[in-house]
Formats: sequence, C-alpha cells, structure tokens
Amino acid sequence: MFENLNWWEIGALLLLALLIFGERLPKVIGDGMRMLRGLRAMAQNATSDLNRELGTDLQLQDLHPKAFIRKHLISEDEEAAIRKPLQGLLEDVKSDLNGVKTDLTEVADAADIKKAPSAPIVTSEPKARTLDLDAT
Repeated sequence: MFENLNWWEIGALLLLALLIFGERLPKVIGDGMRMLRGLRAMAQNATSDLNRELGTDLQLQDLHPKAFIRKHLISEDEEAAIRKPLQGLLEDVKSDLNGVKTDLTEVADAADIKKAPSAPIVTSEPKARTLDLDAT
C-alpha cells in the first residue's frame, strides 16, 4: 500500500496527522484499524457466500475479468494460439531494441576514442600514511 512512499514522506504524513488530530490521533488510528478489519471481514464473508451459493472454490483474484475468462472460458491451447502472433511481435521489438542499444554503445565508444588524450596521464601513487601512536 505504501510501496511508493519513502520514509521522509511517511514521516511527513504522520507529523501532519499529529498536527491535525492532536490528542485524538490514537482514537482515530484505532477507528481506522477497526474499519479496515470490518472491510476485510465483509470481503471474506462475501467470497464464502459466493462459494456456498455457487458450489465452487472461488478466490477473490478469480473475479478479475481477465482471470475469469482465462480460467473458465479459454483453454490453454486457445490461449497459446492467441498469444502466438503477439509473441512474434514482442521478439521483433526486443531484437530491434538490442540493435539500437549496440549501435548506441558503438557510438559512445567511438566518441570516447576521439576524446582520449594523446599523451598518457601519469598519476602518482598516494603516499602511505603512518600514525605515530607513541606521541601524546
């Protein structure tokens, strides 16, 4: 639920909630948690009622239209036949992107060769530092 928020944003939201609700914040959080538990219980009751009425083991994810069609209306062979033309198109796009990527790396490598200095760069080794532990 909060995967796209970083710690600073969560902290800012908590500070804002503290400023808005003040001393009532623990009661507001408790009420929110009770409401969330109530919504979960209602969803579980609804799925159990559907399972009992339909006589199947229905999961909440199965109610998504794509998943429902994939599970109940289309066989695996038909799904593979539908995906086959799109799979070829996907392979073509991937190969084109790989070609563009190699072209870009070749251009970048050529640009680095042109920018390379004619004289070698001489760097000196860093001098080793010693600590005088006897000095106080």
